[in-house]
Formats: sequence, structure tokens, C-alpha cells
Amino acid sequence: MKKLILLAVLFMIPLLGDAQKTNEPFRAYIYNNEYDVYLRIDFYDESIAIPGQDLYGQLPGYLGKKNNTFCWVITSVEVSGTSAKLSMINDYGSEDLTATLTVKNDSLYELKQVEGSTLKVPKNGKWQKLPKTLEFKRR
Repeated sequence: MKKLILLAVLFMIPLLGDAQKTNEPFRAYIYNNEYDVYLRIDFYDESIAIPGQDLYGQLPGYLGKKNNTFCWVITSVEVSGTSAKLSMINDYGSEDLTATLTVKNDSLYELKQVEGSTLKVPKNGKWQKLPKTLEFKRR
């Protein structure tokens, strides 16, 4: 009987993780493989620290580039249902923009630039402009 209960609990643990994903869609690591960029976000507790850039402290999140230290810092966020309005600056502080992040389903998000500078990330020693609308997948 104890083994049966233990097995039932072990099978339910992954389901609890999925329940957390749907209840807190804006606490996630999401990525876009086409442009090698990702968003690390926690819009609820604003507890994200950018690796190697402790000067910024705890933030709602950032957009990073794989294999690169450059990032766009999310400075403030307003969550409304399945959408969030983001204010972002590049890590040099020279450019800023406003964007929206919308949850499309359990694993798909859409980042849309609304106004301000264009999102650019380094690629092969040059700046690569990102499209106005990007899809991200949840890990």
C-alpha cells in the first residue's frame, strides 16, 4: 500500500509543475531559436538578476543573446491578464523601447515592439535588427 501511494505521488509531481506554468505565465525562461535570443522573466516578484551585471539589482527580467553578455533590460512591467507592457533599455542605456509580451498558449509567447528604438543584438561583430514581432517558446 505504501508503494502504491509513493508511486501516485511521484506521478503527480510533474503535473504540479505544469499547474504552476499555467498559473504564473510571466515567470519563465522563453527562447527564440531563429535569432538565438531568450527572455528570462519574473514579472511577479521582479527577482531576476542579470549575470555579471549586478549593478542593475533585481529586475522583472531581460532579453539576452545566447553566447553573448549583451542584453536588453526590462526596467518596468504592467501585467494585465495574459498580456504585459514592458519598458526596456539596452545595457548601455543608450536606447529604450516599449513592447508587449502576450501569452498565446501554455508554451508560446509573442513579443511585439510598440514604440521607441528597434531591438538589436550583436551577431558576428555587427548589429542584427530583430523583427517587430517575435515568437518565443517556453522551455
